[in-house]
Amino acid sequence: MNSGTLVGSLIFAAVLVVVIAVLIQLMMRGWRRRAQRQAELIGSLPGMPAEVGGATSTIRGVYVGCTLSPAWNDRVTVGDLGYRSRAVLTRYPEGILLERSHANPLWIPQESIVAVRTERGMAGKVGARNGILAIRWRLPSGAEIDTGFRADNRDEYDDVLRETQQ
Repeated sequence: MNSGTLVGSLIFAAVLVVVIAVLIQLMMRGWRRRAQRQAELIGSLPGMPAEVGGATSTIRGVYVGCTLSPAWNDRVTVGDLGYRSRAVLTRYPEGILLERSHANPLWIPQESIVAVRTERGMAGKVGARNGILAIRWRLPSGAEIDTGFRADNRDEYDDVLRETQQ
């Protein structure tokens, strides 16, 4: 390789690195701006009550994220609601608790739950038919969001769906 080709390759590599860095910075700025716009709409999340009854079902899986209802692909980015993580979904008579790895637990009160259903996809996560458990619920601010959970064993959805319909 002659020196002219080497210099041209190094310049091309440097320009490519700068372009990738700029694109990543723009994506991060967009994520932060979306979070700022959604902060007022989402408001504060409900806290876990001091006492709850016995757990009726527990499912291990992945917390997919939250989306603004009814848009299945409009991800909520406020706080840590936009980040996927391993999670355990526990159903109580008073509501649903999502204990997420490296994130705050998410409590969904029973009186706030609008619907629980299975979906093919949500927030950019597409799986097999009925692969994601979607919980639509109303926040204290009045906005409705869908919270997605993908179980390790999809057969466990039946218990949560049956309990919600009662």
